[in-house]
Amino acid sequence: MDRPTGESLMRLVAVMDRLRSPGGCPWDAEQTHDSLAGYLLEETYETLEAIDSGDREHLREELGDLLLQVVFHARVAAEHADDPFTIDDVASGISDKLVRRHPHVFADATAETAAHVEARWDAMKAVEKGRTSALDGIPRALPALSLAAKTMGRAERAGVAPALPSSDADIGDELLALVARARDVGVDPEQALRRAVGRYADEVRRIEDAR
Repeated sequence: MDRPTGESLMRLVAVMDRLRSPGGCPWDAEQTHDSLAGYLLEETYETLEAIDSGDREHLREELGDLLLQVVFHARVAAEHADDPFTIDDVASGISDKLVRRHPHVFADATAETAAHVEARWDAMKAVEKGRTSALDGIPRALPALSLAAKTMGRAERAGVAPALPSSDADIGDELLALVARARDVGVDPEQALRRAVGRYADEVRRIEDAR
């Protein structure tokens, strides 16, 4: 008999609680948001690699590792002395946000295309967070190709995209033009480069094996 949806999530929360509680795991008990930050980044990249591989089992496993990071951080947050929050608060917050930003599904608004949905999402987000620029909130720490694609996308949806600089003189401008080309054909430039690097690495290993 299939388990009810969400039952295993509750078990994961219970396992994490046990690990962090007295008599649990000393390593888990010592972790903080700061000490876990590197693991969160690493698991994110490993999940992207699993998506790129096309291996469904690998993706399932990596999504689990990524989910663990969310549950772990929420458990650490629940112990904060002055401003605690729990995994329920995290889930409730994102559920409320999804309902609020999808009025075409949960209320009487309409959205005929995905572009309409994106534009409304950006507009609602700007109001909620008091943003004055379409680019506010884009993490500057994103990998450069992802940062370029995100910036272009935001600017285009807001109707404020400038003309691209000439790609004749500067390598950075040439890369920016390539990002624009990738977006025009619906390709994620970060993933495209990762795949190209993978093919290059495979060829390097082929040459090494041939020797």
